[in-house]
Amino acid sequence: MAMGKKRVTVLITAVLALCLIGLRQAEEGRETARAGAAAEGTAGRVALTFDDGPGGESTEALLDGLKERGIKASFFLIGRNIPGKEEQVKRMDEEGHLIGSHTYDHVDLTGCSVEEALEEIEGSAAAISEITGKPVRYIRPPFGSWSRSLEEASDMTRVGWTVDSEDWKGGEAARIAERVLKTVRDGDIILFHDVYGSSVEAALMVADALRAQGYSFVTADELILD
Repeated sequence: MAMGKKRVTVLITAVLALCLIGLRQAEEGRETARAGAAAEGTAGRVALTFDDGPGGESTEALLDGLKERGIKASFFLIGRNIPGKEEQVKRMDEEGHLIGSHTYDHVDLTGCSVEEALEEIEGSAAAISEITGKPVRYIRPPFGSWSRSLEEASDMTRVGWTVDSEDWKGGEAARIAERVLKTVRDGDIILFHDVYGSSVEAALMVADALRAQGYSFVTADELILD
């Protein structure tokens, strides 16, 4: 009889021990999750931006990569590149990315009259709005060329950049990513071009590296309007 009671006591002790272990592990899991959630954003915020698209397969690969990572980016589109890629523009909008004008023909806006410049800006904006049904509020002028006259004449907000990936020079994706990661800081707007496969690959490398460092990702308007 005493032996039976001893066995029951041992079993109860073992069950309690297992319960305590399970509770401890569950709490450790919650703490890890909280720490991970807190880590993202602690290093600051950055915006990934992409010019010259939509770019067909490279843009599609980028959109897939951003969606997998839950990242919203900013796209500045050339109007003449939109025909035939309307579904990509629609996808950008539906997935929460910011879409802006990069002119219709990728011209230096300071090299033409104000009237011609406005036609370029609004031509791309109209092509985008026809697809999304939304007004376009942001312009990234090609080459960064802008003027006081354009500032006064256009009702769009100009978006520049603070970090240039220089992906247009070509080279391996790893080198492009390294160039960005050397200089990026909190509040930076990073310039890429989604018409190059190497640039898309580099941008996703940068996204993974910065997230691991504690950065969060926002659209460019969230930084310039703060």
